[in-house]
Amino acid sequence: MSRPSPVPPGRPQQRRGALTPTLIVVAVIVVGFIFFANVWTDVLWYQQLGYFQVFLTENLARIIIFLIGFVVMFAAVFFAIRSAYRARPVYAPDSEVRDNLNRYQAQLEPIRRVVMIGLPVLFGLFAGSAAASQWQKVLLFLHQQPFGQNDPQFNLDISFYLMALPFLGFVTGFLISVVVVAGIAGILTHYLYGSIRLMERGVFTSRAAQIHLAVTGAAFLLLLGANFWLDRYSTVQNNGGRWAGALYTDVNAVIPTKSILAVAAVLVAVLFIVAAVVGKWRLPVIGTAMLVITSILAGGVYPWVIQQFQVRPSEQTLENQYIKRNIDMTRAAYGLDKVQEKRYEATTNATTGALAPDAQTTANIRLLDPNLISDAFSQLEQYRPYYQFPSTLNVDRYEVNGKIQDTVIAVRELNPGGLATNQQSWLNRHVVYTHGYGVVAAKGNKFTADGKPDFLQSGIPSTGVLGTDSTYQPRIYFGENSPDYSVVGAPDGAPHREQDRPAAKEGDAETQYTFTGNGGPNVGNFLNKILYAIKFQSSDLLLSDGVNAESQILYDRNPKDRVEKVAPYLTVDGNAYPAVVDGRVKWIVDGYTTSPYFPYSQQEQLSDATRDSQTSAGRTAALPTSSVNYIRNSVKATVDAYDGSVTLYAWDDQDPVLKAWQNIFPSSLKPFSEMPGALMSHVRYPEDLFKVQRELLGRYHVTNPNNFFTNNDAWSVPNDPTVKDQVKQPPYYMSLQMPDQAKPAFQLTSSFIPQVVNGNARNVLYGFLAADSDAGNQKGVKAESYGQLRLLQIPPEANVPGPGQAQNKFNSDPAVSQALNLLRQGASAVLNGNLLTLPVGGGLLYVQPVYLKSTGETSYPTLQRVLVAFGDKIGFAPTLDEALNQLFGGSSGATAGDAANNGQTPATPAPGATPPATGGADAKAALKAALDDANGAIKAGQEALAKGDFAAYGDQQKKLAAALQRAIDAEARVGTTTPAPSGSASPSATPSPSK
Repeated sequence: MSRPSPVPPGRPQQRRGALTPTLIVVAVIVVGFIFFANVWTDVLWYQQLGYFQVFLTENLARIIIFLIGFVVMFAAVFFAIRSAYRARPVYAPDSEVRDNLNRYQAQLEPIRRVVMIGLPVLFGLFAGSAAASQWQKVLLFLHQQPFGQNDPQFNLDISFYLMALPFLGFVTGFLISVVVVAGIAGILTHYLYGSIRLMERGVFTSRAAQIHLAVTGAAFLLLLGANFWLDRYSTVQNNGGRWAGALYTDVNAVIPTKSILAVAAVLVAVLFIVAAVVGKWRLPVIGTAMLVITSILAGGVYPWVIQQFQVRPSEQTLENQYIKRNIDMTRAAYGLDKVQEKRYEATTNATTGALAPDAQTTANIRLLDPNLISDAFSQLEQYRPYYQFPSTLNVDRYEVNGKIQDTVIAVRELNPGGLATNQQSWLNRHVVYTHGYGVVAAKGNKFTADGKPDFLQSGIPSTGVLGTDSTYQPRIYFGENSPDYSVVGAPDGAPHREQDRPAAKEGDAETQYTFTGNGGPNVGNFLNKILYAIKFQSSDLLLSDGVNAESQILYDRNPKDRVEKVAPYLTVDGNAYPAVVDGRVKWIVDGYTTSPYFPYSQQEQLSDATRDSQTSAGRTAALPTSSVNYIRNSVKATVDAYDGSVTLYAWDDQDPVLKAWQNIFPSSLKPFSEMPGALMSHVRYPEDLFKVQRELLGRYHVTNPNNFFTNNDAWSVPNDPTVKDQVKQPPYYMSLQMPDQAKPAFQLTSSFIPQVVNGNARNVLYGFLAADSDAGNQKGVKAESYGQLRLLQIPPEANVPGPGQAQNKFNSDPAVSQALNLLRQGASAVLNGNLLTLPVGGGLLYVQPVYLKSTGETSYPTLQRVLVAFGDKIGFAPTLDEALNQLFGGSSGATAGDAANNGQTPATPAPGATPPATGGADAKAALKAALDDANGAIKAGQEALAKGDFAAYGDQQKKLAAALQRAIDAEARVGTTTPAPSGSASPSATPSPSK
């Protein structure tokens, strides 16, 4: 009985299966168009910026290498499968096995052609993608430049190890994987179609399968031999031992055995070829077994025996020359070979007038901490919630009234998150609020009488010594906190739509603006609108009337991101900083060429070497986790804050790695001879390079191999004593005259203490490092002193306190603690600023500003006191000038930058205290009486402490607190500060903080 048709009569039967192919085709079209949108928008971005050659070269290289890798893998796998299939036997020797294989073959047969093409294509795609990721190795090999320096083991130019050996290693590794994959594919095909059988009496292989196996084995062994041979050279790049490079065991055991293994592998490969011709497999099988045994014995056991029984008993003697190689090559690879070292016989006695020879340095000592003063900038200069300042400001220098002034500087960037909830529309976020406004800068060595920054440049409209709205472009479209994208620009005569800046004074109207630069690709035509709407997943971008025929889209606006995109071969410093240069705000970005392949050089992981209290707190960006053993500050880049234009200058034009990249991207870099003088004056020594160098210098300041072996003079970077976490102290920029310099220079500085082992170390100073950051101010002329590293080595017997000891003295001094506790009353927070170390007065001076920050959302830190230390003595006063005079017996011999504030800084009264309205002679008398009482309490407390009478000591401390409170109240009535008590509660006769 037939079943009724489900289709009604008269209705045509529908085609089945058409929907699925249609959906697949649509999906492919959609995915393809999205891919096209991302690629084409990148093309537009690079073209607009003028770096299309970089995009084209990089992607052409990737495509060509991908195709080569794809073709090689595809061809090998395809011909392995095809030849195995074509050589299949007509009859199988075993019926049971034949029946099983027949079932597999029957199932495979309908899709056999697809598998025979699809499988090679799949492996080809994987191989091509892996190969394309190595494009930098390929291009460096093709454009390698000589170093003019040979390695001490093989006497080959260093470029072989940095630019040739990585490529050769990549090629051999890739070809080995091709042979292995193709060989496995061929063997499986032979097995599936009966050319290879597993039988009770052994393995049956057809003649074709034998030839296939022999050719595969020979190719594998030839490549393995090449790999063994290259491994000889790789020994000088070893980092697995106590010291980097080829050591005694490597030179006398590993390198010879690698040579033997390379020759043996080639000989066994020849045996495989012979076996393929004559059909005899005994010799290649024996040869393979011998090669395996030899590789185990010669490659593993023999070097181990040499290391354990010959090297270890006499390690210092046998490794001496190789340690020397490691020292010399590491210092050369990190630029430490030109460090000027000087023994510094530091004194710890603070004598009167000791700072007279360092008067210029003293006048420039920086008091504003760029890590703490951001809130003050925000509260005093933010003006609107849609502006913001970074959490960490930058230190630079500018010429003011003919003198170089250290400056704390920041730009007022846009903060889209500061808009009210009802203002968070797409139009506001991407069309109206598009840019920040103006530069804000303050003197580094001065502050106002009430503890605020002393601004050099401030306000809206922007005014100050750096320029006005009419002399420099204040608008910040590109910065570290810019929106992800903005749509700007309009035809001539069109109404302004961008919020420019708030009113300068009450009653004035807020201004509007239209971007007039060339900052991004045009999105005026319909196609570009669609492409960018897809890229940013925004239909508003396609439909909004805020997008017009002249609109540009600004994105990738972080200066570091822009430099990384146009120079993909660079590692970019974590801290970009702004400068006003020739009427424009420029972000200055340092770029490094790096390599992990320098022979005999010690590797460092960038993220670990550059980690300090700044990166741990997220104030500056951390470098990647990659390991390097060669680094150069090869490029100085600028990014215009208005139009985002990027300029790359070949700063270290002698770097062979950079020369190679210049050949690859010939039009992307300018010589530094074209760098304007105004830009030169703001170039500085980069922080991350300095951090890496100081990390290495902790060990590699020792150049004697015997001392280096014992490691008894290793140093560590001290932890930052101003934070709770055990993280390194960051380096600090300051104007400083080193002992062998004729005049001060802008320097990047750090200090060293004895090596920290298991968290324990003597916190005494062993070294002080400074990098000269003055490049001069002449166009294209780099100052000879720029980049000079100067290391002061302090004799251990000098017992100069380290930063931790200095901070501990500040914290534990009773008089200082008492005064700071008074400041803390009312829930106010006392913030310790950065602890600066300066080699002045014949010793080491520590300077730390102390800030007070009250509670409340609108509070900000104000500088209230300055702590100084020299040897075992400390000083504490409202100004640095007064504190130094205290410290150096009444007169330091020099004038600090804040000397004008002497007698003007108002003390901070205790919360709730209401100073009497009267003043004059009565207030001065009350102040004198309170100070006398404080002196008496200090002396009595010391006497009680000496007798062990802690109860009496406690009573005197209470009297001291009461006397200090009366002194503060009287000081507020007088309106000026007076000398502090002459005594101190500390054994070091520290001046009292009441001054």
